[in-house]
Amino acid sequence: MISEKANKIFKEVINQYHIKDDVDQEFENPYDADEDLLFHLLYRKCWIDTVQWHYEDIIRDPEITPEDALVIKRKIDASNQDRTDTVEYIDSYYLNHYKSVQVKEDAKINTESPAWGIDRLSILALKIYHMNEEANRKNASEEHRQKSQEKLDVLLEQRQDLSTAIDQLLEDISRGDKYMKVYKQMKMYNDDEMNPVLRNRK
Repeated sequence: MISEKANKIFKEVINQYHIKDDVDQEFENPYDADEDLLFHLLYRKCWIDTVQWHYEDIIRDPEITPEDALVIKRKIDASNQDRTDTVEYIDSYYLNHYKSVQVKEDAKINTESPAWGIDRLSILALKIYHMNEEANRKNASEEHRQKSQEKLDVLLEQRQDLSTAIDQLLEDISRGDKYMKVYKQMKMYNDDEMNPVLRNRK
């Protein structure tokens, strides 16, 4: 099941990031794109999410200067675009993988594509990692640790349910019971022609 491998890769990414715990650290993908394209994309996807998670922490520093905040905001914007692109690459992988499947006449479409489900699974991995930190933080109050543990239990259940749903969706697609139809995000604010502010500066 892909969710088991994805969850393992996401844990690998998050643990690797926190060895240095630095948003500016060099990125290295241990999965070769030519040999393991899907695993390569999953690793990259979670790395993007992990770095952005920490950008979001940094920009909320009440003492951050406006200049530094703007730099981080630009990095978050670029990260969001990178995240979206990578999700679409994952969906392209699955579209190609299942291109020979004979779709049944009564096949149904899902509310989201496999890759956007995997996107949520990656974010859940980060929530679980950091909520676990809070549940075990020595300098936190007992009440805080208890509430964090309760939230962690819910997140773990949510990961199990989401993992099952993703695996079931891919199984349905492989049998032709459901079909993929992917729409590009078509974000307009990064486009020099579609964002009027950028367009007027040309």
